[in-house]
Amino acid sequence: MTLRGKIPFLAGLAVALGAGWAGFPLALYRSRPQPVDFSHRIHSEKAGAKCDDCHSFGEDGSFRGVPTLDQCTGCHAAPMGTSAAEKNFIDRYVTPNREPQWGVYSRQPENVSFSHAAHVKRGKLACETCHGQVGSSGALAAAQADRISGYSRDVWNRMKMADCVACHRRNGLENSCLDCHK
Repeated sequence: MTLRGKIPFLAGLAVALGAGWAGFPLALYRSRPQPVDFSHRIHSEKAGAKCDDCHSFGEDGSFRGVPTLDQCTGCHAAPMGTSAAEKNFIDRYVTPNREPQWGVYSRQPENVSFSHAAHVKRGKLACETCHGQVGSSGALAAAQADRISGYSRDVWNRMKMADCVACHRRNGLENSCLDCHK
């Protein structure tokens, strides 16, 4: 076979690899928009809210994650502003007392154990260390999950095992695999 005969094959191979590289994530992950058009920026800048005002720890040190509707209605029993997003939130969730079904950003394999309390309370890390500037974002990213495993996709490109290992090494914390993996 001559070089001229290989060119269509190589071109086809390059196109197939490129399509697979671009198309596989689209096929593998399902994306779900968040139910509420929420702005961290408005809550932090205008209301002066801090991360732990809404994302708190339980008595046992466990991280409570996404705030419940009860936490939101402490301020939003009635509209505080004139935005369409807030009106939608009041009409769809507050008035009927219906909990928003938030998409999860952090579903990990069962053998992974992560303690927010150990990192925030004991390690004294700021939320931005791992989550970046999510607290100043104007909108929430869609939650993405692997269609096969159901595990969350890292939508912020910051929460990968390699990032955790690198941070531990920078801070002189050489741990065993079993510290994070059961």
